[in-house]
Amino acid sequence: MKSPVGWGKRLAIVAVAALAVFSTALPHASAEQLAKILFGSQKLPAATAAKSYGFYSKGCFSGGLAIATDGPTWQAMRLSRNRRWGHPTMIRLVEKLSRDAVADGWPGLLLGDISQPRGGPMLTGHASHQIGLDADIWLTPMPDRRLSAVERENVSAISVIKKGGLTVDERIWTAAHARLLRRAASYGEVERILVHPGIKKKLCETVKGDRGWLRKVRPFWGHDYHFHIRIGCQPGSSGCKPQAATARGDGCDASLAWWFTEEPWRPNKNPDAPKARDLMTMNSLPKECRAGLEAPAPVSEATVTVGGGGTAVAAAPAAPAESITIERIVGAPPVAASAFAPTPNLGVPLPRPRPAD
Repeated sequence: MKSPVGWGKRLAIVAVAALAVFSTALPHASAEQLAKILFGSQKLPAATAAKSYGFYSKGCFSGGLAIATDGPTWQAMRLSRNRRWGHPTMIRLVEKLSRDAVADGWPGLLLGDISQPRGGPMLTGHASHQIGLDADIWLTPMPDRRLSAVERENVSAISVIKKGGLTVDERIWTAAHARLLRRAASYGEVERILVHPGIKKKLCETVKGDRGWLRKVRPFWGHDYHFHIRIGCQPGSSGCKPQAATARGDGCDASLAWWFTEEPWRPNKNPDAPKARDLMTMNSLPKECRAGLEAPAPVSEATVTVGGGGTAVAAAPAAPAESITIERIVGAPPVAASAFAPTPNLGVPLPRPRPAD
């Protein structure tokens, strides 16, 4: 997820143009059609049991809920994207985090993207967020007033990383940021939290006492103005593909130090190469995704909105939890690197890499 000013306007232009061409093909999705067009056109979820199909970056889900645009302890941003949807477990977890964060002293959450109503690849932005189990939370505290619809489209989140650098900006970073991340990591459902490497480094240097929760906090490109929560495959979703296990320990080791070398920040040699979402057809996704596209929708969004006075609709019965693991996303780092070494002068530009979370 990116946060440039005017993102919502550009997304709207892309969506309108794309849907004008492809909307006549709905609801019967062929194997050759681009999945991002078909899923990006859906306004409401599939009114079936809550299930996730496939992997975080190649799948879909049904029976989703939307978090209300406004709650007592949160505000949803970029409303034009219609990405406030997720598996009921994820939506309820975000609402719970907002309440607990306020109790911890955070003013309230500004919510970024969760998923599209039926998941699937998006017209723009994320590689993941496809199965209703990912959510982005801004690192900018919620203001003490309700933002207008225009502000929610154009106000930019504030990066906590020094401009052009790799470490946190001490003028912006606070102990409250660390408490917020710790609270998010405290939930058993949360398998992983993606942050900028500089944030992980700061936590490694400053967290005292219990450091076990740091294992869930993983460094990744982008994520300097928001953090990404990922929960595991939920009961009843036998078609959901879990991730491989994270390494043991708190992650404050050579795997973190790799991010402070030149290698991960080298400019992309082929920036014009198409993204996976630009090539992904319905034939690329689990077969259940086609049925999910053609499934009937609820009567209205009001029947599937949770929080802020909305109605929470449970879609899946309880069942034994599955064991979820995390995939390794980088190659072996230099053994001699130190996670606590000063940030090197890389001698190359530090581009803002594509988010591929």
